[in-house]
Amino acid sequence: MRLSFHITILFLAVFSFVELFGQTTQEKPLNPFAVSTYECSSIYWETPEAGICKIRYKEVLGNSWKEGLELVYDARDSEYRGSLVGLAPNTEYQAELSTASSKTKLKFKTRNDNFQIGKTTILPTGESDTTVVITESGTPEAYHLVTVPENAKSVLNLRNTCNYGIEIDADFVILRGVEIRNAKIHGIRVRANRHDIVIEQCHLAFWGRMGGPISYGNFDGNSDSGIWADSGTENITVQRNLIEDPRGASNDWETGHPSGPQGVTIIQSRGGNVIRYNDIVTTEDHGFNDAIGGANNFSFEGNMNRNSDIYGNIIRGAWDDAIESEGANMNVRIWGNYLHRFFNGIASACTSRGPLYCFRNVFGESRTGHRNSIGGSLFKLGGRNEFAGGKRFLFHNTALQPNGAYNAFSNFSSELNCVHSRNNIFDTPGRMATNREKEPLSIYDYDYFPGSQEEHGIRVSTTPSGTRLFVESYKLEFYPRVNIISINWGVQPNKFGDLKVKVTDPLGWVKNPMIDGGVVIPGFNDDFKGSAPDAGAFEVGAPPLQFGRRAYLGYDEGWCPWEKF
Repeated sequence: MRLSFHITILFLAVFSFVELFGQTTQEKPLNPFAVSTYECSSIYWETPEAGICKIRYKEVLGNSWKEGLELVYDARDSEYRGSLVGLAPNTEYQAELSTASSKTKLKFKTRNDNFQIGKTTILPTGESDTTVVITESGTPEAYHLVTVPENAKSVLNLRNTCNYGIEIDADFVILRGVEIRNAKIHGIRVRANRHDIVIEQCHLAFWGRMGGPISYGNFDGNSDSGIWADSGTENITVQRNLIEDPRGASNDWETGHPSGPQGVTIIQSRGGNVIRYNDIVTTEDHGFNDAIGGANNFSFEGNMNRNSDIYGNIIRGAWDDAIESEGANMNVRIWGNYLHRFFNGIASACTSRGPLYCFRNVFGESRTGHRNSIGGSLFKLGGRNEFAGGKRFLFHNTALQPNGAYNAFSNFSSELNCVHSRNNIFDTPGRMATNREKEPLSIYDYDYFPGSQEEHGIRVSTTPSGTRLFVESYKLEFYPRVNIISINWGVQPNKFGDLKVKVTDPLGWVKNPMIDGGVVIPGFNDDFKGSAPDAGAFEVGAPPLQFGRRAYLGYDEGWCPWEKF
């Protein structure tokens, strides 16, 4: 029996049309002002006084002030801007900003991720094959929850007869716990200009058209997505979902620019997006184009646009970018992700506004194609000068070998590229960065890099080729080893009695230069152990990062209805 799920006539409720609520991006009632996500806050201060702007902050009810990373001045807007990270949700903070001649302060509150529920719509138990269309909005104080029955699951198996599993054409909506299979185009589609939507604990698989390389004349299926958001959306939260195994497949770089399905796609958003603690994974023969991506790359908006976070995700199986965050990247933060089997790890062309912060990400294998195993780059830079000028901060990232990325940075150079790189482990054999003369605004320092490029004033640590730098990992934990092997090059006499034996290139133990080898970065590594921060994503003596949809949950937590029943 074919079941209809159009939510205006859903079994359990008849919805009336609700007038749209206004957009939730904070306007500029004050100067300075803040726009917060759950764990970060974007700070903006408009002033003609260019120079250095320091920031310190604390919880309103706390006594301990913390220093944050200096804000960035953008002369195009006569504005300082920057981010505070590692904050607690639903918490009030105060901050003080100071330049050489001015001082100001502000208060702000992070977003609450304990959403208050108003109306609840329960989907029918069992399997159905018709699109669910959500048209009734909630309110900021009472979200409209659409979910599955208690102790049961609800499966939308579209059998390639409907374009979408679920369409969300409303605001202040939570979609929870649904399994969606075999949608013709997208698993979930969020309609244009919608805002404050949470998609959580869902399972999306086998969506999209077969597609194929655009280089071969194929166009259908490019960017068919597990979750797709039309242009103008805002405050979209995607958390703790399993997005896997699209029906189609992207080509690799051996047959032209990859083209094919994506895990999450957001088009020209207004910002405020959070994509966290998801598993976005697939196989090589059904690979993504980008696991997370969108449009437009060369613009002053883009997919994440501004005031957005991507963190805690496991991403595996992209033939182009594991994470594409391109466009404005104005106070966008990307951290704590585990990226495996990609061409480029994080793509940030063009970062037209900035600043962009990428920190404590772990990069695994990279490859160009099915036959060509050479890797791509950890970070894709570059851009057209008319869409450039934003600053990128890259801190405490770890790149792994064997079969990792070949280059640390792509060769898309621009004299307006601005990269500040610190405390990274770039275990790559190829290029560290483009010629410094072509990017005079960039600074690379306190990074480990063993590759072949002659550096242009870049400080690097060196260890013998093939040295094992990390402790064996069973849970995606890559702590630096305490000691590593070091070769003492040359011939040395034997020190044992009268034996006339000489030892060639003897081995010795030395302290791993990754440990205590970094520099302090206010707001990003203040809780380091030892005499200085460690390089890379993991700090020896500190709890490990956790990744994926069950990160930071107990053993009995985080199980979804579609996997329990």
